[in-house]
Amino acid sequence: MAHGVRQDTPPRLVMRGIRKTFGATVALSDVDLAVRGGEIHALVGENGAGKSTLMKVLSGAIQPDEGAVWLDQSPFRPRNALQARREGIAMIYQELSLAPHLTVEENVMLGMEPVRCGIVQRKVACSRTTEALTLLGHGSIPPGKGVGTLSIAEQQVVEIARAVAIGCRVLILDEPTSSLTRQDIDRLFSLLRRLREQGHAIIYISHFLEEVTDIADTYTVLRDGQTVGSGLIGDATIDDLVRLMIGRKVDQLYPRSKRTPAEPLLELRNFSAPLKPTEVTLTLHRGEILGIAGLVGAGRTELLRSVFGLAPVSGGTVRIGAYSGPSSPAERWRQGAGYLSEDRGYEGLAVSLTITENILMNLRKDVTALGLYSPASHRGKAAALIQQLGIRSTGPDQRVIFLSGGNQQKVALARLLHEDVDVLLLDEPTRGIDVASKSQIYELLDRLATVGPAGERPAKGILLVSSYLPELIGVCDRIAVMSRGRLGEARPTGDWTAQSLMMEAFGQGTVA
Repeated sequence: MAHGVRQDTPPRLVMRGIRKTFGATVALSDVDLAVRGGEIHALVGENGAGKSTLMKVLSGAIQPDEGAVWLDQSPFRPRNALQARREGIAMIYQELSLAPHLTVEENVMLGMEPVRCGIVQRKVACSRTTEALTLLGHGSIPPGKGVGTLSIAEQQVVEIARAVAIGCRVLILDEPTSSLTRQDIDRLFSLLRRLREQGHAIIYISHFLEEVTDIADTYTVLRDGQTVGSGLIGDATIDDLVRLMIGRKVDQLYPRSKRTPAEPLLELRNFSAPLKPTEVTLTLHRGEILGIAGLVGAGRTELLRSVFGLAPVSGGTVRIGAYSGPSSPAERWRQGAGYLSEDRGYEGLAVSLTITENILMNLRKDVTALGLYSPASHRGKAAALIQQLGIRSTGPDQRVIFLSGGNQQKVALARLLHEDVDVLLLDEPTRGIDVASKSQIYELLDRLATVGPAGERPAKGILLVSSYLPELIGVCDRIAVMSRGRLGEARPTGDWTAQSLMMEAFGQGTVA
């Protein structure tokens, strides 16, 4: 248990029997939640389990059909989000809701500026902003500085300062570490512990269960819109939480079949881009998963984009199969390489189109000699991939925007499977998706890197960029670390630990 919270203290927040339906869809059914002051309470569950809907009820964004909420033992039913905020419910989303063109002070005081005779009292606003930042241990952030010039971690501090400034009684953080480095995560956790000591009630939502067990005191698990478990985090293991989340035991989160590396599929020699990476040399073989670790901004994404032809190349050589030299993305597809972007919403998928249209977007393999194609045939191929990857949807014609994050990611992977490429360039393939979807993707990657039964399917080569160290250690055969644009030697996964990977990423190892 992360912190000694007295369990005989009355809860600050109590939600009982919360029910919410949207037409025939039951989003929440008899959900219970209780959080005490001076406590960090983890709310976990798969995408679609009901976490967001429950928090929208609490923050006044939607009204429940049934159930009751108490805040400091008084009935609480806000008419809208503004009322909930004024009464002390502060919601901080994964995508921060700041105005980048305004200053720190203007963002912190937005909507509650001190006014006298119709004039904003700037000195008072600045004093309150400084006080809030100081309470968080970040008094060095200048109130007059533009928010757009701050780092993501500093912007997050500003958002939390805004919550503190309004006198929040319950602070909700939704996936707060998804865009942070390990160093920034440590700083955030120190800040949350400070808030806990000050008596705040904190609800922490995350798919990273290692973080949950590190920072939280108590937990509640939702599955299919229902509360399926709660208790002290010290009494639960990660396996216990996973079992509650998905309703079954995951015997092996990181499956590893017997893999036999064969011929090289991708070779880079002194490969460089204008800014990053610099003089990268690596070889990816058929039948292996090669992981690339490193800090955000180290050049890992730039490496994959340059190899695939989405960014310029300034030097060195690249060979994919029999093809050598830089190429366009269309040529890379023809050469047998596919790319999965870390930003599926903006770049990886056309979310306004259907599953079929996304999977068969290239149309390279599906146009006849006469330049014709069959929509019915396309839907059939998409349906087969939907079944193969376990994509939860209403069918091939469903628009991708209405799928959960995990199912959207499976659609993006399905396009690579449909193209039957030999080289898979995967950038953060499990970012922002739940444990069950991660498990299914890990099984898929293991299957792709393994020769099919009786040799009927050749193994692929997978180059995997991930910021999640347990993922790299769990699924990869070899791992290399990128630091400041330079890639170190790829070594067998057994030679690495999470600590040694981080040391190398910070430039404290032996990166060449």
